[in-house]
Amino acid sequence: MSERKFVVVDGSSMLSTCYYAVLPREIMFAKTEEEKQRHYDKILHAKDGTYTNAILGMLKMIVSLMKKQQPDHIAFVFDKTRDTFRREMYSDYKGTRGATPEPLKNQFVLMEQILEDVGFQVLFSQRYEADDYAGSLVMKFREEIPMIVLTKDHDYLQLVSDEHNVRAWMVQSRQEKADELYKKYFSLYRVKKEQLNLPEKVFEYTSDTVFYEEGVWPEQIADLKGIQGDSSDNIPGVKGVSSAALLLLREYGTVEEIYRAILEAEADKKTLKEMQDFWKNELGISRSPYKALTKTSEEELCGEKAALMSKALATMKMDIPIELELSDFSSKAYEEDKVRQWLSKLDIKEASIFGTGL
Repeated sequence: MSERKFVVVDGSSMLSTCYYAVLPREIMFAKTEEEKQRHYDKILHAKDGTYTNAILGMLKMIVSLMKKQQPDHIAFVFDKTRDTFRREMYSDYKGTRGATPEPLKNQFVLMEQILEDVGFQVLFSQRYEADDYAGSLVMKFREEIPMIVLTKDHDYLQLVSDEHNVRAWMVQSRQEKADELYKKYFSLYRVKKEQLNLPEKVFEYTSDTVFYEEGVWPEQIADLKGIQGDSSDNIPGVKGVSSAALLLLREYGTVEEIYRAILEAEADKKTLKEMQDFWKNELGISRSPYKALTKTSEEELCGEKAALMSKALATMKMDIPIELELSDFSSKAYEEDKVRQWLSKLDIKEASIFGTGL
């Protein structure tokens, strides 16, 4: 990959990761929300009480990114609310998630302010999610410059494209995990890990590594979730089919094509039986998912309706109008001195951000 690159940072994912990475033990092991709140005063904070544990971690990551990876262009995308257009499609979308802790919620607002002040473009709205902005940025600029998305969210893998020079820098839980993945797939890369110049704890996904790790190609990620669902976002999928999802998608490609094949087969009982025999004998599906895939009910979301809606929920929007041009995302706008000013204001020691480890 060319050294020239545009890095799109999933700000919500990164800030949340930084927040939970350094919580006091009393909060990490608390059994109730009330117990957690009693220990909020132990979270790293400035003299005026402003919480800073997540901000410290994210600023350290950003300073390191700007110094080591030196992106030509950079943008930060954030979630602003869970009540986006997806809630209009499915009211229970992300319905199983608990409320964002107040200390983290406060740092979201301040982090966005800091990023804009030090010279970065920050994108968010009440209508769309962070990954929708990432997808739209990738689609807008991928023909002009190699694009990289930096995140922990596997939804972003649907953007990866070797053809269009789009990679995903996926943050792992440990550096050892990132190293293990590289060793597993080192033959797919033309350069050594050191030459890839990746941030800490990051493994770079290409189209091939997405396929080997996820079982489907990047463009099929939403189809996979259409069938399997996604518990983290409360996307239902089709119950009773998850084990067959990969095999069906490898044969038919998309959710729509699976149902097209079923519809054609249902025109004749013999053809329907032949299709199910093909699934068992050729695709290796031991238990037929036909009934689950075709189930209908007025009381519950299931079958084709559930699959298509789940796919729609999992699919990033890639056409949000973005009036900014490539030059508006230039990393030359970044002012390190302003980072230092914020550190002073928040009572964060510069050594913790600009230490020798960077």
